Amino acid sequence: MMRPQRQRILLSHRSTPALKPHVRLQYDKVRQAWALLSPEKVFWPDDVSLDILRLCDGTHSVTQILEELSMQYDAPIEEITADVETFLQDWSDRSLVAL
Repeated sequence: MMRPQRQRILLSHRSTPALKPHVRLQYDKVRQAWALLSPEKVFWPDDVSLDILRLCDGTHSVTQILEELSMQYDAPIEEITADVETFLQDWSDRSLVAL
């Protein structure tokens, strides 16, 4: 029996990424670190990843996320775009972020 394949959603600058309903960020007091919790999985995002994930609230477009991170890190948008887009697409492909 063939398993139905999930259709890949592609990121665009108009996408408004949001954490999927089964995913949440939670601070772990013992480890003193933020964790991204998903059923049967825990991810420990680094500081930059955490900043991106915090902006994945369903209201910020990818363009707005890039603008915010550009200001926050004092980095030209052109220099961060590829990394942020790759991050968001990868986390969408893992079914953690909805585009």
